[in-house]
Amino acid sequence: MNAKTPKTATLYRMVMDKHVCPWGLKAKDLLEREGYAVDDRWLTTDAETESFKREHSVKTTPQTFIAGQRVGGYDDLRRHFGNPLPDPKATSYVPVIALFAMTALMALSASMAAYGTPFTIRAAEWFIAFSMCVLALLKLQNVETFSTMFLNYDLLARRWVRYSYIYPFAEGLAGVLMIAGVLNWLSIPVALFIGGVGAVSVFYAVYVHKRELKCACVGGGSNVPLGFVSLTENLMMVGMAIWMLLGPHAM
Repeated sequence: MNAKTPKTATLYRMVMDKHVCPWGLKAKDLLEREGYAVDDRWLTTDAETESFKREHSVKTTPQTFIAGQRVGGYDDLRRHFGNPLPDPKATSYVPVIALFAMTALMALSASMAAYGTPFTIRAAEWFIAFSMCVLALLKLQNVETFSTMFLNYDLLARRWVRYSYIYPFAEGLAGVLMIAGVLNWLSIPVALFIGGVGAVSVFYAVYVHKRELKCACVGGGSNVPLGFVSLTENLMMVGMAIWMLLGPHAM
């Protein structure tokens, strides 16, 4: 194609009174970001949409045509531009990285608001406590699914199934109390106990039995591999509990 010739694409997408296809909007945005002038053709009724699908022998919309050739839907369009969607079943550390990055920023912000500087010991303490609360929140979104994954490796939960349901509540309670700096007599033993049992369980499952499992640490719907992340979560709780127990500080 001549460099001076504008790139054009034709996009058919559903735009109705009560429904605007989100994949159509994404396809239009992607085409425009790739430098295409979009001939945006709306399918405004169910009948029109069904007629279009029959005519082009496709099952879904949106559909993109470039140089008269059908590229396909939004996923096909991403692949066409060399940017396919990640496999939803693939393992990924992205949820954990996002979580810890956010809780670190929250801790630094809270320290700035309270002490006028983000870099304090209290910020480090808050980072762990905030992380515990957010991790508990993710588990509490679907306790049933979490408990099922948790039973794959936790040694105590396998002996007492109810512990798999108690765990996220205990983690959240300990985190909230640590943020507030109250009831240390409760938060310290809770964090020490669940963190200690968790660390031993993960180490035994991953590094002794060499099992490949999904981590329940960020809830039951994640594809984070069991291992370093879950071990870190539990060791953070143990370390925080020991720090609170032994060190004279703001807690």
